[in-house]
Amino acid sequence: MSTASEGTRHGLSAVLHRHPRLRLSLLIGPPMLWLGVAYLGALGALFITSLWGQDSFTGTVVREWNLDNFRILWESEVYRKIAFRTVGIAALVTAIDVLIAFPVALYMAKIASPRMRQVLVIAVLTPLWASYLVKAYAWRIMLSEDGVVSDLGGLLGIDTPGYGLVAVVITLAYLWLPFMILPIYAGLERLPDSILEASMDLGAKTGHTVRRVVVPQVFPAVIAGSIFTFSLSLGDYITVRIVGGANQMLGNVVYDNVGAANNLPFAAAVATIPVVIMLVYLGAARRTGALENV
Repeated sequence: MSTASEGTRHGLSAVLHRHPRLRLSLLIGPPMLWLGVAYLGALGALFITSLWGQDSFTGTVVREWNLDNFRILWESEVYRKIAFRTVGIAALVTAIDVLIAFPVALYMAKIASPRMRQVLVIAVLTPLWASYLVKAYAWRIMLSEDGVVSDLGGLLGIDTPGYGLVAVVITLAYLWLPFMILPIYAGLERLPDSILEASMDLGAKTGHTVRRVVVPQVFPAVIAGSIFTFSLSLGDYITVRIVGGANQMLGNVVYDNVGAANNLPFAAAVATIPVVIMLVYLGAARRTGALENV
């Protein structure tokens, strides 16, 4: 029995060795099947549900195909404002993270000593070990009337943001900053030092070298980081509830319609907006080669 089973194993190994495509199919087949069923299937179910309606009297889902939910989103000024606000916040958070992450990553990759580089990488990764809610509520405490930010603002004679859209941008920029630093750092680390030395030898100053040599080379890495910061901000609904005051984003509308309103078709229609925006964004990012840096 053992000899027969051993012969079968050897025969199977020989077949897989002679057919690398079969070996590759068996290797990636289960993950791709899971992706197709769990992820793409869920997106398909989301889109189908968005085309249904709700009985106004009983609150039950009416499985009749229509575009009423999308018509409401398009015609309602409130939902248009929320959609533009969400995209604007996501774009602003991404821009702030780029401005902060680029010099930090440049120092880590090209200036810091190997020992200091390790310390900085650990410092960047450490906030990811803490809970999302812990960090968000920490910013709520700091931005409160008696918080650290208010005390520092009082010493400097400036007004503090308190709770609102500014607080949402600050909190989200902090939460997603490591997702911007790490791709840029990886892109800068792959940049050969000889290119920077050649630029200096040709008489270029530091600022000119950064603008004309470094930035174009790491631009795909910046776009890769922006995919994380933009998408995570676009779908966030917890931070705005914690520090956003009375403001709303698309995620809050989805949450409210799933919970209190119990209007699943309308919630699904709202949820398709970030999905469509990210598909367009990923299509544009693909042309820059950024997906290779993700």
